[in-house]
Amino acid sequence: MTVIDIPGSKSVTARALFLAAAAEGTTTLLRPLVSDDTEGFAEGLRALGYAVRKEPGAWHIEGRPAGPGVAEADVYCRDGATTARFLPTLAAAGRGTFRFDASAQMRRRPLGPLTTALRELGVDLRHGGKDGHHPLAVHADGVKGGALTLDAGQSSQYLTALLMLGPLTAEGLDITVTDLVSEPYVEITLAMMRDFGAEVVRDGRTYRVAPTGYRARTYGIEPDASTASYFFAAAALRPGGSVTVPGLGTGALQGDLAFVDVLRRMGADVEVTEGATTVRSTGTLRGLTVNMRDISDTMPTLAAIAPFADGPVRIEDVANTRVKECDRLDACAENLRRLGITVRTGPDWIEIHPGTPAGPAEIATHGDHRIVMSFAVTALRTPGIAFDDPGCVKKTFPDFHRVFGAFARTP
Repeated sequence: MTVIDIPGSKSVTARALFLAAAAEGTTTLLRPLVSDDTEGFAEGLRALGYAVRKEPGAWHIEGRPAGPGVAEADVYCRDGATTARFLPTLAAAGRGTFRFDASAQMRRRPLGPLTTALRELGVDLRHGGKDGHHPLAVHADGVKGGALTLDAGQSSQYLTALLMLGPLTAEGLDITVTDLVSEPYVEITLAMMRDFGAEVVRDGRTYRVAPTGYRARTYGIEPDASTASYFFAAAALRPGGSVTVPGLGTGALQGDLAFVDVLRRMGADVEVTEGATTVRSTGTLRGLTVNMRDISDTMPTLAAIAPFADGPVRIEDVANTRVKECDRLDACAENLRRLGITVRTGPDWIEIHPGTPAGPAEIATHGDHRIVMSFAVTALRTPGIAFDDPGCVKKTFPDFHRVFGAFARTP
């Protein structure tokens, strides 16, 4: 049995950085993810005047409940959606003028529901180009709070950003959600906010956040469940394959661990204990129809192994994957077709038929780390696969190719 130590969760690290920056006191984050996204987030905090000290295996953040420590700043968010959505929201709780921009890829991704909500709360926020997108400037003077209605059907990060803002407002926030995708990510947010001292309750579609502020603490970052999905899928795909990921078990925060339930439905042997998750191949992958709305970041992982199933694999309710780092639904279809696989798509679904992927072929990554890591799993049984931008894995797992390569060579 192969044991793989997966790097820390991107989602948890980003939330922890926000909460630590907003907390009273100095927070220590243990085992944070070190990647382009999280480094960019920490760099953004420094630009806003927060003290961030790094050492191997631990980051220390001096919180500033009153907001950024500078009156003016320019922040570059790189490719990071959490950076691009969370930091302007954090800055809005302070006082000063803060300008934000991002990569061309991130500029294409939407911000509109979040920035509209911030404006409704009285934040003076101006887009520098296309409305609802980066770049933007926040002329901050604190946030009073109040009630608002939010459409989080494109991204749960809009709701997460506003929830984390709530304890920093003068009067608290009541957020009523009309639509919500990737709800397990919101559950991560709520659990972490409470760990840092916030009071938040959910009543149906309304979230009520009290103006409590946050308290610093030492906080351990669990392994990234989305990243683990590639190793779980590989174990299910390879004859005799087996992998155990410690640190992801029954108490894990991340909803993406539910990907192993999909593998179980397809025939894999799955064991989840308090401290680890193990996936073993049974030599069979069955076709299925699955709704992946709540775990859509793992949609490309399933698409990558779908051709090896004994029947069609249909993935439904994943429209939001079209507004990620790329249109992931179309990217998966494009690359599977390059490998000779029959694929059908619709506005929010993809259906992949059984077949034997054939190389050589160059995978069009569209600069998306998840496309590379997913099709690396396909490559286990498809000689001749190459990538036009293999280095884009630096966004979440800079060492992916070495670690996955070593795993692939394990008998």
